[in-house]
Order: sequence, then C-alpha cells, then structure tokens
Amino acid sequence: MKTLTIVLGMLISTLVYGQNITGKIQTATGEAVPYAAITLNSPLDSSLVKATVSTENGSFVLKGMQPSEYLLKINALGFADYLKQINFEGTTLSLRTIILNEAAQNLEEVTVVADKPMVQVLADKTVFNVQNTINATGTSAFELLRKAPGVIVDNNGGIIVEGKTGVQIFIDGKLSVLQGEDLINYLESLQATDIEAVEIITQPSSKYDAAGNAGIINIKLKKDKSLGTNGTYTTGITTGDFARYNSSLNFNTRGKKGNFYGTYSNRFGKNTGFINLLRTQSGTQFDARTNSVYDRNSNNIKLGYDYYLNSKHTLGAIFNGNFNNGFNTNNTRTPIRPANTIQNDSVLVALNQTDNTSYNVNANVNYRYADTLGYSVNIDLDYGRYNSDRNAFQPNTYFDGTESFVISERVTLQETPIDINIATIKADYEQNFLKGKLGLGFKLSFITTDNTFDFFNEVNGQPVLDLTQSNQFQYDENINAGYFNYNRKWGKWNLQLGLRVENTVSDGNLESAQENEDDRVKRNYTDFFPSGGITYQLNQKNQFALTYSRRIQRPNYQSLNPFEYKLDELSFRQGNPFLQPQYTNNLKLSHTFNYRLTTSLSYSYISDFFAQVTVAEGESTSFLTSLNVANQEVYNLGVSYPKKLLSWWDLYFSLNAYISDYSATSPEFLPVRQETLGFYAQNTFSLPSEWRFEVSGWYSSPSIWGGTYQTRSQGSLNAAVQKRFFDDKFTARLAVNDILFTVPWRGVTQFGDLFINGDGGSDSRRVAFSLTYDFGRNEIKKARKRKTGLEDENKRIGR
Repeated sequence: MKTLTIVLGMLISTLVYGQNITGKIQTATGEAVPYAAITLNSPLDSSLVKATVSTENGSFVLKGMQPSEYLLKINALGFADYLKQINFEGTTLSLRTIILNEAAQNLEEVTVVADKPMVQVLADKTVFNVQNTINATGTSAFELLRKAPGVIVDNNGGIIVEGKTGVQIFIDGKLSVLQGEDLINYLESLQATDIEAVEIITQPSSKYDAAGNAGIINIKLKKDKSLGTNGTYTTGITTGDFARYNSSLNFNTRGKKGNFYGTYSNRFGKNTGFINLLRTQSGTQFDARTNSVYDRNSNNIKLGYDYYLNSKHTLGAIFNGNFNNGFNTNNTRTPIRPANTIQNDSVLVALNQTDNTSYNVNANVNYRYADTLGYSVNIDLDYGRYNSDRNAFQPNTYFDGTESFVISERVTLQETPIDINIATIKADYEQNFLKGKLGLGFKLSFITTDNTFDFFNEVNGQPVLDLTQSNQFQYDENINAGYFNYNRKWGKWNLQLGLRVENTVSDGNLESAQENEDDRVKRNYTDFFPSGGITYQLNQKNQFALTYSRRIQRPNYQSLNPFEYKLDELSFRQGNPFLQPQYTNNLKLSHTFNYRLTTSLSYSYISDFFAQVTVAEGESTSFLTSLNVANQEVYNLGVSYPKKLLSWWDLYFSLNAYISDYSATSPEFLPVRQETLGFYAQNTFSLPSEWRFEVSGWYSSPSIWGGTYQTRSQGSLNAAVQKRFFDDKFTARLAVNDILFTVPWRGVTQFGDLFINGDGGSDSRRVAFSLTYDFGRNEIKKARKRKTGLEDENKRIGR
C-alpha cells in the first residue's frame, strides 16, 4: 500500500481555459526576426489549424485558439526551421522568447527538433518513447516492460497486456527468435538506454502474423538521424547485490546512394534472485527455498545497409547477432515434514550449477518499390538460427530431519543442446483501390528444431549415460499464410477491413529408449483470422475508434516435447504433445479527447486457454507441464493522460483496470475471477542549466498470473537525475530503481490436491550511473525502418 500511496500522491492537475497564444522571435544576438511564417498544425496529421506572420519587432499572436495540443512551426528566410510541440490549455499562453539559429552553412550545424511526448496514444497503437525518460538508466529491456502502459510481468517472466497472456515480442519490427528463459536472458542483455520506443499494438491488422493473443510489443532500438557520419557511445555501471557493467555504440553513415548503420552493446556482471515455494501434497509439506546467482556476459550486434537504386527502388540487408554465455548457481534447501507440524522428517539439499552458451543470428535481404501513384511492393527473405549448449550439474543430498547425517546422495548431469533453423519468404503489395488503399500479401515459413537431452548419473566420479532418461526430440513446422487488407477514408470516417488465412503443418517426433504411441504427433489445420476497425473524427477534439481481431497463440516448441526433464529429486518438467493452440476474439472501443486523454473499453474471449501448471505425481513428486485448462474472458478499462502542470513540470499517468474470469475445462482447474488495477505515473522536472529530474512509480493490485497463480500487490518507486554539458555532447544520468523494494512477488496456486504458497524476486533495488557521448554530424536522414519475415516463428523458441 505504501507504494500505491506514494504513486497516487504524485498526481496533481488543474484545468483552466482562454484564447490566445503569444510569443516573440529573436536571433541568437537578440535582434528581432520580422515577417517569419508561424503555423499551428495538428500533431496527428500535420493539417494546418492556424497561421500568422511576426511583426517588425518579432512578436506574434495566434487568436481564438481552442484548448488542444499543437505543433508550432516557424520559418524565416536565412534561419533554420523551428519546430516545437505545445500544449494549449485555454488561457492566454505566453511562450518564452524563441531563438532562431542561422541557416546551416555546413552539415555540422544543428536544427532545433521538438521532443516527442513520453507516451503517444495513436489509433492503432500506444507508443512509449523511452528515449525521453531518464529513469531508463541502468535498466534492461525486460525491466523496462514493467513501466510500459498496460503491461505486467509475472513471476515466470510472462508478459501480460490488458489482462491477457500471449504477447509477441518484436525487435525493430522483427519477432525475437526466443521465448521463455532464453527470451528473458536476451531482453536482459538489451540496455534500456539503447531503446528509442516501445510500441504496444493490441489490435494488429491482417498484415501481421495472427500469432499473439494479446497482440504485439515492438521494441524499437535507437538510430541516428544525421547526414554524414555520427553516433552515440554510452557506458554505465549498475549496483545491486553485485556490480554490473554495460556499454553500447550506435553509428550511422549516409551518402547519396546508401545508408550504413550498426549497433554493438554488451552487458556483463552478476545479479541475484530468490524463490520460496511451500508445497502441500498428500498431507506432506515441501518447503523449498532457493537462492540464485546469475553470472552473465551478453553481446549484441546489428549491421544494416540500404542501397538506393533510384527514387523508387531500394535494396537492403540486415544482420543481427546475440551471443551469450553464463553460469548460474541455484542453492535449494527443502525441509520435508507432515502438514501443520514444525518437525522435519528429512531435508533435501540440492545444488544446481548450469553453464550455458548460446547464440542467435538472423539475416535479412529486402527489396522495396514505391512510387508516387500509391503502388508499393516489399519482399523479404530471411534466415535465422538459434543454438544453445546447456550443461547442468546437480548433486542432491538427503539428510535426516536435524541434518545430523546423510540418508542418501545422488549426483546427476544433463547436457541439453538445442539447434533451431527458421527460413521465411514474405511479400506485400499495396495500391490505391476504390478511393482507398488495398493491401495483399503472403508469407511462407519453415522451421526445424533438434533438441537433445542426455542424462547422466555419476558413478565412482564418472558420468554414465542413462538411456532410459535420455531422448532426442525433433519438430518441423510449415506455416503458409495469405492476407488482404483494405483502408478507406471518407469525411470524418475511416474504415479498415482485413482477412488472414494461415495453414499449419507440423510433425513432432520423440526418439527414446522407451517408445509409446505419444512419441509422434502430426497436425494439419487451417484457420481464418478476420480483423477490422472504424474510426470517427467527431471534431478536432474528439475521436472514436472501434476495432476487432481474431488471433491465435501456438505452443512454443519445447512445450510439445513429451519427455521428462529432471529439475531435482522432487520435481521434473514434461511437455504435452497434445497441447492445442488457444484462440482469442478481441473487441475494443476507444475515445481520444484533445489528442491527450485516451479512454478505452475492451473485451476478449480466449478459448482453450493453456497454462503452465504443477501436477502432483504420487505422494512426493510433482511435475511442471502445460495444459488446456479453461476458457477466459477479460474486461478492460484503460485511461492515459499527459499533463503539463507548469512550464517546467510534466506529468503522465496511465491506468488499467480489468477483470479476468476463467471457466474451467479441466476437472483439476479451479474456476477463478479476479479484479486487477494497474497504474503508472511519471513526473519530469526541467530545471535550469540543463538539469532534469524524474520521479516515477507503478503499482499492480492482486492479479492472476497464467490462469493459476493468484498474486498479491506489487509496485515500484523510482527516481533519476540527468545533466547535459559541453554543448550537449555529454549526458550524465543517475537513477535509483525500486527504492522501497516492493517489486518482489507473493502468491498462491492450486491444481487438483496440490497447493503452493510462494514468493520470489531479485536484487531489484539498484543504483545506476551512465555517461553518454554524442559524436559526428547531426542532420543524417534516419535509417530506413522496416520489418523482416521472422515475425511469428522466432517468438516460439523456449524452454
């Protein structure tokens, strides 16, 4: 509650009304700039709202203005254009004296550019402009997602948007090749300070893959915007229980015929975690308490080149690489006793040391044609490979209840190499049609996975392969998709309709010493995914939108592997080859007032919802598996609002309230209904001498994670300060995250006669410092942003 109280206490706002916007324009030497053209434009479509010309003394007045958000543009002969986004609340607004710089005589001079608002709510997505928050300092992309509007991260690293699981994670328009633990490790390796924006797309059109019940989160990395050659170098340190180090280099160089750009970043050091699970099963309690240390070294590289054949034709290529190695140590102590007593019968002490090396590489070749008549063609060829070599050492020792003597001891080793190859071909075509825009396209994807699990018992100090507990799982999948999409605008209305068809052919084959009929599962199914939306612009201040989409969430590849993967002497993990995809129907109504206050109501129905559950096996053993357990209904209310309280004080807050209602389709699953409130607020203070200060916080009331875990409330209070110096070439940032240490989670789950009460977390209270240096020229046109063809397949690799 103290986090909620502090976060709610950050909200203060007052609204007043008036008519005029006034200002004065001068040169850098204080001389008036007469006859400058001043325009106010809509920030949505840049349409002209009001125009005037400055007087001989450089002053100007824009009269009769309605309260709204505007884009102020000033153009004067011999001077660089001036651009600034302003928020007019109705009273007479007197702008500070505007200084125009002389027009650049060479490419090294700087043009004034307006800052984007921290959060933009658009018709088709919500954009979290990370580059405008200094609280990103010292955090990873994974930690940053907790701060994104409407997003919750659960205890297993699952991402929930508007109460729904099944989110597709994109990096620069391309779906990550990873899922589960590997996806978390990759997002942890990405520095938040290298991220430009996070886009949350809850209702993707038919042009996108149909995968993802809750839609898409697209993480856009920073790209330089200057002509010539320039870039940014950042180095930083973060301290929690241990020190962690990071650095990154971004560069961009552009000529008349081409654009070469790239990014390199690394992140290394240790972090800690803990998890406590009190499991009650068949009248016995297993009180497992685990402390972990994760030592990781991650390196990321991205290189891209666009070649401009002429004004209509562009060729491009992109290479992405993520290279990781880590060593994890988990120490678990599990007292075992009859329920409702304190006297231990025995104690299991388990050490799990895992050495993991992995790489993920992707290559893309792209061709694009676009003319001035509305025709465009985009073709992508992609290849991706993911390889992981994980070795685990697991000694397990049983002691008596007082830990005076050893009852038994067993040492096991596991080698689990994984190799996954993905290839896709994608083409998109657009043209003007019936006073609108028609889009057609197709995508072919081919996935092969090879997973080996070798289990060894240590005998007389030597590993001996146990064929009865070893296996090889191969999974092949081919998805063929085609779509059409139509957009048309007439008057105040805008219509979008689309249909996507996807055919899935899969073959999963388990090879082991113990064969059974479930070892091979083949599937062939075709699905239709309609989508559509209608937008109505009532007036300049009010816009309404109604959207619908049908989507699918396929199981990740490892969830289909039926073999048993031993976690310790008391638990193991097993895939489910008969796990069915889950389908979602989404309906959303939204209203935007004055380009700022956005309110939305949405409803989703999810059939064949699958969840990771813990199932009792006998009297003492349990296993993790995924099952189709329920149908889910989600009702969501979302509100977001940016507010300039004073000229130096900006506030943003977002609120999501939702109800999750699960109706059981499995006899062991308990129906559950949960109301949840999620909240995020941020205050930004622009201080003299290039100082900025931020205070932010988020809160989540009790919720349901994965359909089975009922959690208590969580929250975080964060603060950061920033200083620019040396003509804005250097930027220093200092941030403190989770000041009150309220991020750790607590919750309970029950499946059948098995009950678990748990809590866990990491060293989330951290202090971070970073220093950034901007170098080179400052007018380069931005590197071309485009999607590749691995958007759906890459997401489903997981463990």
